[in-house]
Amino acid sequence: MTASPSASRDMASSRIFETLKQDLIRGRFVAGEKLAISALKDHYQVGLSPLREALNRLAAYGLLEQVNQRGFRVPAMHLEELDDIAGLRAQLECMALTQAFQAGDSEWESQVLAAHHRLRRADEHPERVEEWEQAHLRFHRALLASCGSHWLLRFIEQLHDQFDRYRRLAPPNPAVRKALDRQHGELVELALSRDIAAARALLDDHIRLSHSVARGCCASSAPDEGT
Repeated sequence: MTASPSASRDMASSRIFETLKQDLIRGRFVAGEKLAISALKDHYQVGLSPLREALNRLAAYGLLEQVNQRGFRVPAMHLEELDDIAGLRAQLECMALTQAFQAGDSEWESQVLAAHHRLRRADEHPERVEEWEQAHLRFHRALLASCGSHWLLRFIEQLHDQFDRYRRLAPPNPAVRKALDRQHGELVELALSRDIAAARALLDDHIRLSHSVARGCCASSAPDEGT
């Protein structure tokens, strides 16, 4: 059965939303850059209507800013915003972690172990950056999945995406990557033993380690406040 025009448009809008979202997070566009809709339409091979729907959704999500009701630009990046995002991530993810540990069952444990296994396999190929990024995202999702709050997970995912805009600007740092990977394994052990206090402290350290790396990169690339 052929999809209706509205269904096809919705599918195209969802596809371009996800593709553009990932490109914005990966830093394909420069912070502050005004997006040329005609260029986006050609690059992504998408119609104007689904493209505008996707751009409006991304503006509502916080990954774009609307300019004069019609245009769009990439949000600027500021240290204060990064600090705020990291602080909120720590609070909300530790809350979700507590609830996940309390509600998690054997199926949740299996999902966490499987996600960690895939992350470790991705660690074996550091040159495949995007493969590791996706495995890393799935691991953190699995860790919090049984928290029981759909809205809490939605807020966390939005903060995670905003945080990654900053983090992905940082150059590769094997020492930090090794420390983060070690913490992933420790989080799994704490999940299996349901050690909530230790896991919360470790997750807080985990987020703040990434925050310190992203902050250093953001500080070095930020314009002089006096200019």
